[in-house]
Amino acid sequence: MASQARGRWGEDLAAHWYATHGYEVVDRNWRSPTGELDLVACAPSLVVFCEIKTRASDRYGPPEAAVGSAKQRRIRVLAAQWLSVHDRHGSIRFDVVAITGVHIEVFQAAF
Repeated sequence: MASQARGRWGEDLAAHWYATHGYEVVDRNWRSPTGELDLVACAPSLVVFCEIKTRASDRYGPPEAAVGSAKQRRIRVLAAQWLSVHDRHGSIRFDVVAITGVHIEVFQAAF
């Protein structure tokens, strides 16, 4: 599978995971001049900003390892921008979804 198609498939899988666990997926691939949020999901009084990493294998390390401190800072900035233009309130959480092959692992409150 080409990397772009794998990434889209991984985003679909993550969105399905959140939907089946009681979250409402409210945004996907939200862009600003700063960057892109992969997925935003909400539950009562909670907004979750999710970074999705999809890999065919863990040959070069686990996918979640690709979300380093610089990426985390950028996601926090993007989350603040997203919140400033959307009418959503409550606690916020930052998750990382790591997909290796067909295995999905959700790291809630990853940072």
